[in-house]
Amino acid sequence: MSDRSIHDVVAQLVPPGSRVLDLGCGNGALLAHLRDSRQCTGYGIELDDTKVHECVQRGVNVIQRNLEEGLSLFDDNSFDMVLQLDTLQNLRNTEAMLSETARVGRQGIVAFPNFAHWPHRLSVLRGRMPVTKSLPYQWYDTPNIRVATFADFEVLARKNGLRIIESFGLTDGKVVKSWPNLRASTAVFKFDRA
Repeated sequence: MSDRSIHDVVAQLVPPGSRVLDLGCGNGALLAHLRDSRQCTGYGIELDDTKVHECVQRGVNVIQRNLEEGLSLFDDNSFDMVLQLDTLQNLRNTEAMLSETARVGRQGIVAFPNFAHWPHRLSVLRGRMPVTKSLPYQWYDTPNIRVATFADFEVLARKNGLRIIESFGLTDGKVVKSWPNLRASTAVFKFDRA
C-alpha cells in the first residue's frame, strides 16, 4: 500500500485542529499531510538521521529519540492523538509503548502488518515466512521483531484497559471491514482509555 493511501485513511480519523504526536514518524510526510489538510500541529519522534533531516526539510517538528526510551518527556494527555503506524512491531516493549501512547494522548491510532492476512497464512502453510507488500522483508533482514494479527491487538487492548473506538483493515488502499483478520494486509485501530 502506498504511504499516500494510508495517510488519507488515517487523516480521516484525526479531528481537524488536533495536536498530534507521531511515533516513528519517518520522513514526516504524514505530519505534513495532517498539517496541510487537517490544520493539525504536533511533533514526530524519529531515530534515523536521514529521516529526521527530511522532517526538518518538510517543516515538521521532530524529536530525535529512540522509542525504547519511552515518552517520559511528555506529560499525561499532552496530545489529542498519538499515532503509531508501522512502529509497534519494531519495538521490544510493545505493551509499555502502548500504555505510554494512551497516557500521553487522549486517543491513539495504531496500524501494523496483519500476519493473519490470507496470503501470509498460505505462505506459512507452504513452510515459508511470508514476503508480501505489507511484509516486504525476508525473515533474516526484517526490522520487525514481532508479528501480530488483527485479533491479537484486540486482546492486547483489552488487557491494557483500552477501548477500541474504530477498527478495520486495509488492503491495496481499500478499507476492509468484513473478516479483516483474514482479508486485510494492514490492521488499523483507533482507541482511547476505557
